[in-house]
Amino acid sequence: MCALAVKAILTDIEGTTTSIGFVKDVLFPYAKQYTMKYLQRTWNTEETQNIVHDLIQLKEHEKYLEELNVTEEQICPETVAKFINVLIEKDLKLSPLKNLQGLVWAEGYKAGVLKGHVYPDVPFAFKCWHNANICLAIYSSGSIKAQKLLFNQTEYGDLLPYISKHFDTTSGHKHQVESYKNIARDMDYDISDILFLTDVIKEAEAARLAGMQVVVLSRPGNACISDRDKSQFLVVNDFNKIKIIAK
Repeated sequence: MCALAVKAILTDIEGTTTSIGFVKDVLFPYAKQYTMKYLQRTWNTEETQNIVHDLIQLKEHEKYLEELNVTEEQICPETVAKFINVLIEKDLKLSPLKNLQGLVWAEGYKAGVLKGHVYPDVPFAFKCWHNANICLAIYSSGSIKAQKLLFNQTEYGDLLPYISKHFDTTSGHKHQVESYKNIARDMDYDISDILFLTDVIKEAEAARLAGMQVVVLSRPGNACISDRDKSQFLVVNDFNKIKIIAK
């Protein structure tokens, strides 16, 4: 077991705290199934219209309309829902998409149909770090709203009290070094005092280049980690394999 001295921990969600399968096999299909109904019911609300406005500004939407032979005047809940499904299939990390998904998922969580998945070691680790006065933050391509929904209603109860800050792609792309510098400034810690937890090597490389400490998670269903990457990063399969010392 390794020991790392830190003041803050920044963690990814998908493949790190939460199964990739939960996102791919539960959340995404739920959004695909219920987005049209949500849009039909809320179409005239300001919140939905703002998201639709942002969606139709995307370059992907212009191409989509050309393929459908549809004009902007013909945009309706059905065409937007189909466009959302195209974006989901391509797994694009776009803010309007993530914002709409968050609203759809919120209804699923509220109805008790959805429960946020986290690995069994996560609640205990969060509690230990919190008790040690280590600041815990989340950085995910999912919207902050979606992050809070997941951790508020997990299979182990509400984990939000352990989390101090949330970051999404408004802080920058997760493969870019500057994103991690932005987050460190926002958290108000020296970047070397922050530990980043992720399952994605490109994210790990960007965070390390920015100056963060990094641990890579190898969870069930994650992409295989090469021997080269194992030689470059500390790799664990459980948060409890990391000994954290509060600075």
